[in-house]
Amino acid sequence: MKNIFSILQSYWGYDSFRPMQQEIVESVLNGNDTLALLPTGGGKSLCFQVPAMAMDGLCLVVSPLIALMKDQVQALRKRNITAFALTAEMNRTEVRQVLEAAAESNCKFLYVSPERIQTALFQEFIYALDIRLIAVDEAHCISQWGYDFRPPYLKIASLREYLPDVPIIAVTASATPEVQQDICAKLELLRPYIFRGSFLRPALSFRAFCVPSKTGKLIDLLRPHHVSALVYCKSRKKTVEIAQILSAQGIRADFYHAGLSGEERKQKQESWMRNEVPVMACTNAFGMGIDKSDVRMVIHYDMPDCLENYYQEAGRAGRDGQKAYAILLYEEKDITELNRRVEERFPDIAFIRHVYRCLANYFQLPVGGEAEEWRSFDWSLFIERFELPAQPTLYAFQLLEQEGWIQYATRMVLSSRLVFTADKETLERFETTHPELEPVMKALLRGYGGILDVSVNISEWNIAKALGWSKELVTQALHHLHQLQLVNYQPHSDGPQLRFPESRPVSDEWLIQPAQLLFRKEQFEKRAAQMINYATNTTQCRSVIMGNYFGDVTTENCGICDYCVGQKKKPSIDYRSFQDLRQLLRQEAGTAGLDIKNFIQSLPESERENVMEIIRHLMQEEEIVMNEFGRLFFRASPPA
Repeated sequence: MKNIFSILQSYWGYDSFRPMQQEIVESVLNGNDTLALLPTGGGKSLCFQVPAMAMDGLCLVVSPLIALMKDQVQALRKRNITAFALTAEMNRTEVRQVLEAAAESNCKFLYVSPERIQTALFQEFIYALDIRLIAVDEAHCISQWGYDFRPPYLKIASLREYLPDVPIIAVTASATPEVQQDICAKLELLRPYIFRGSFLRPALSFRAFCVPSKTGKLIDLLRPHHVSALVYCKSRKKTVEIAQILSAQGIRADFYHAGLSGEERKQKQESWMRNEVPVMACTNAFGMGIDKSDVRMVIHYDMPDCLENYYQEAGRAGRDGQKAYAILLYEEKDITELNRRVEERFPDIAFIRHVYRCLANYFQLPVGGEAEEWRSFDWSLFIERFELPAQPTLYAFQLLEQEGWIQYATRMVLSSRLVFTADKETLERFETTHPELEPVMKALLRGYGGILDVSVNISEWNIAKALGWSKELVTQALHHLHQLQLVNYQPHSDGPQLRFPESRPVSDEWLIQPAQLLFRKEQFEKRAAQMINYATNTTQCRSVIMGNYFGDVTTENCGICDYCVGQKKKPSIDYRSFQDLRQLLRQEAGTAGLDIKNFIQSLPESERENVMEIIRHLMQEEEIVMNEFGRLFFRASPPA
């Protein structure tokens, strides 16, 4: 077995492990089933990647997201580590090719979706793959108690039937105690070793502000800075609005959401990574798999549904260990809206079943029919054609997906596909009557084996290069062949996609049961209440709240969140009074500064000592400075 420290250094360039990583790696190498709970940015992937590199054979990694699988495979290949991924967008031929390559090469990592495990083709290859370790990423998805339950994860335990002696490591960044127990039970972990990393981020200051204007507060927070920041919003429209407002205020900002084209998203992400545009207003589509260590602020403009989402997104700040801020902005109406969202998120069962029937009709899927291939999906056309309300329909989609009846991807890149639908005699006659299309037909038949029988991925660029044509001319020819019903041509797609992993049931009464819907609603309601409690808290360290929520009862006061800072050296002033007086000082100082002597003298004598105590405290905290003329200025840093 190879030395784990030399592996860490030679492949990842690190001289030492982060806290708890070494213990987790050694547990896996000792053959133990292992559950690792490490916060966002804690290095979860290394906990299975390093031991896999030290072992013979390959590591099977179960992951829920196509984008995450692709990112990790690409990152491993950059380190000269052989890795493959079986994604949902692949057809049977492509899956077989990847499985054969993984079985016959020095492959160390094979990433798969949980749905893939149950397919006959995968099970056909399972013994040929020499699997020595199973890693379950985002393991909280297996629990119905969790915020992101995915039924296909329940099928992972079936691997035990084929690989009874192979250890399993489950990793996640956010799991409450009941979810942790559920992970161990549902994965059938045998006497698991459980490692819980501390949820305390020593240099990350958690803060929350209830403000009359979130936009005004956002500008106040960002205007003095030229640092990397993320502003999370709940809607695509809001990301655009926020970016425009910030830009108008002289703050370099852009927006990012899943509705952009692949090229737009890539360009925006690269500009942000290079700090050309330091502030990115985004939905939660931004951040997953992005490794940027110098993010100084993560600001939530809209309140998330649960602490799991908030902690994961906020944790993208300060991964370099330097001081950073995780700031939640809210107005009183946001709390009312989150409570109302509980009802909106769970439309009645009759409506959910109606949406499923509409989907089946949209794709002309008969009862008992199967439709495992991803298909392009026009959301606007769908709700217009069937006269469906947009928001409840979206929530119905989410519930149908949680139950495993559909899979919906708001943005998926699918290669062009083509299969000949006419027989050889028809094709030969056509070539003589349409000589202008004959070169394209020949290029297809010569360049893509099996294209007469099955749909295969094709490249318009490669065909154009072989013929000396333009890509546009090739595309026009393929569309013409499709219109003539000689081929079935599906052009490259970079938009919403949908598939039915299960055949359409005879009766949609089985889609979702009332008890299941009620259970999900109750769990959502509990998580929303915990999120509101965190936001409105004035009596406890925010890191302690977070740690307790995730079962880390050893978390101590961080000393740097807004509550802890507000408590320092102010035994005679309660937290709310401190906040109010400090805000008054900030308003009076403005940009011109405050003549502190005159200001103090203008106050009633009963308030002067309290104000002086606050000023001394803020100077010790280096939040304010005083110039040689006795004028007080607030530093350009986020106010506590």
